[in-house]
Amino acid sequence: MCRNIKILFNFDPPVTDDEVRAASLQFVRKISGFHKPSKANERSFMDAVDEVAGVSTRLLRSLETNAPSRNREEEAAKAKARAAERFGT
Repeated sequence: MCRNIKILFNFDPPVTDDEVRAASLQFVRKISGFHKPSKANERSFMDAVDEVAGVSTRLLRSLETNAPSRNREEEAAKAKARAAERFGT
């Protein structure tokens, strides 16, 4: 799994369309191997990003949980602590 793709489910406030699109772009970049596609592949690349974003949005809206919503600031602090432990900074 690409480390740049973030968990988007069960946050308060809920995930935005921009966050879903950014994750979708990262996913398509990862599986295609393109950071920026050529002109010949640009339409297919962007269509794939749109489709992944649509499917991801439907998935996130359909999921249910009894767990309390995550707090973005707390999750960011946890990630920062993990990075400091891992990389020693």
